[in-house]
Amino acid sequence: MTATAEAPTAPRTGEPRSLPGLLLHQAAERPNAVALREKKLGRWRECTWKDYATRAAHVGLGLLELGVEPGDRVAVHSENRPEWMLADLGAQGIGAVTVGVYPTSPAAEVEYLLTHSESVVLIAEDEEQLDKAMAVKDKLTSLRWIVIIDPRGIRGIADDPMLMTFDELEALGATHDLADWARRVERLEEQEAAIIVYTSGTTGPPKGAMISHANLMAAADIFKRTFEVSPDDEILSYLPLCHVAERLTSGIDALASGYIVNFGEGGETLMTDLQEIQPTFFLGVPRVWEKMLAGIQIRMGDATRMKRANYNFWLERGKNIARKRMAGKLGVGGRITYALGWLFLYRSIRKKLGLARVRVALSGAAPIAPQVLDFFWALGVPVVEGYGQTEGTAIATFTPPDDVRIGKVGKALEGVELRIADDGEILVRSKGVFVGYLKNDKATKETVDAEGWLHTGDVGELDDDGFLTITDRKKDIIITAGGKNISPSEIENMLKVSPYIREAIVIGDRRKFLSALIGIESDTVGNWAQRQGIGFTTYADLSRKPEVHDLIETFVNQVNADLAQVEQVKKFVLLPKELDHEEGELTATQKVKRSAIAKEFEPLIEGMYKSA
Repeated sequence: MTATAEAPTAPRTGEPRSLPGLLLHQAAERPNAVALREKKLGRWRECTWKDYATRAAHVGLGLLELGVEPGDRVAVHSENRPEWMLADLGAQGIGAVTVGVYPTSPAAEVEYLLTHSESVVLIAEDEEQLDKAMAVKDKLTSLRWIVIIDPRGIRGIADDPMLMTFDELEALGATHDLADWARRVERLEEQEAAIIVYTSGTTGPPKGAMISHANLMAAADIFKRTFEVSPDDEILSYLPLCHVAERLTSGIDALASGYIVNFGEGGETLMTDLQEIQPTFFLGVPRVWEKMLAGIQIRMGDATRMKRANYNFWLERGKNIARKRMAGKLGVGGRITYALGWLFLYRSIRKKLGLARVRVALSGAAPIAPQVLDFFWALGVPVVEGYGQTEGTAIATFTPPDDVRIGKVGKALEGVELRIADDGEILVRSKGVFVGYLKNDKATKETVDAEGWLHTGDVGELDDDGFLTITDRKKDIIITAGGKNISPSEIENMLKVSPYIREAIVIGDRRKFLSALIGIESDTVGNWAQRQGIGFTTYADLSRKPEVHDLIETFVNQVNADLAQVEQVKKFVLLPKELDHEEGELTATQKVKRSAIAKEFEPLIEGMYKSA
């Protein structure tokens, strides 16, 4: 990850007006400071800001040599790694538009995204992603080049005029004057699209949200001040980079603040990478926080009686002082209690989770269960919720760390206006509101009104202090046969707190009562079954075991005890398979496609209501 050429230098005509401009600024101000780290074959390798800018310029100039012009789309189909960011910033710097493709996207989805965006270049990570593109290549009429980041195991690259390696792309750009890229960065039009982020497509084909340079810079300005991060901070980049949340932490905020972005080896190494890095700034979607909690619960279930007693003792005391900490009112007694707990419990658990140094911890993309927040605050991990959407460049609300209100997602960020429409829909207006949907003016007009308000599709409430509560997605609200409005996500989140439950889909629209489809967490339930001496062969076999049904029923009953009668889950069935993105049951961000689930598992659903 080294480069020997001089970093490109932008003409000094004012403040940076784009993410590539921020990159050039960091390279000029702190050329030898570490910008990126990447773990390869167990070793961490560093990249300075100078090298980062130089390589991004080479990529951008290489794309120019391939014939890429301003406004052309360049797609990136890869796991998180430095080349993702180099391609993104290199393309943006020449006025091209980056299109992210989820690593888990199957060939059919790749075809749709590349066709819809009319991408002219695809940056594919490896043989797996190349195979998907090659399977649909004949249908990709706009695609001219496929650039392969990791060509190991791939034959015939030199024989196919459409293929080249990432190293070759950089080498192509290295033959040009680096100042040319910097001059192009300086000439970028702020209102032009910089990236296209495709929505998850829970109710139809994904829509391409066009986000401008001005949108990205607004986010950079707001979040740098909100998070109060600096070059001394560092993060682990692990959520998909084509999602706006990870783009925020690994790209937007990193370039604005100058902190270090670490790229681990991915997949199953997440916990190991976290333990090694111990980041100071960490973003997790609710599923990540839930899995961390489940892991600790399972570990404590297997611990000695003495360890369990120590865990329960200090966790309870941590919870007792957590609410004072959330309100910014932790007194001397609370600090002493936490200091003792740090010695006997909190330090060891946080170190195992990779959160020993975390001072900024965020949860976003979906509501998180209060029980999960309580657990992490008890350990001293200050997890706060934020709210934002792709169409708003993630700019909407943030929870003040000294005024955390469980169940609420914070107050409007600086420069953001919030309003609740007559039908309860949350409306947002800010400099982050996107340009519009690619090739879909109708959807754009439905989403952003004439006054610039972004119609989020979420239903919520604002209290007298300006704190926002999200009730549910507007389209997901359940209206029972008795006319009661029910928010399924709140109930689903309560169910998913259990370490034994991975998915929960509450059913009940126009029905007499609520029911649920529940997907078990195969690892934790399998571990439990083995300890109980229950044999099983497959996921389906495990989910059919009556003992497993009883295990889940115990927790469902616990959740029901905290719900009003109309909100209680009266019946449930365990799904016979794990839900999968490639089979159309989940979006790339692991959100359930309710309509697809309702159709696929209709017999199971109807079975719960036949005898009612």
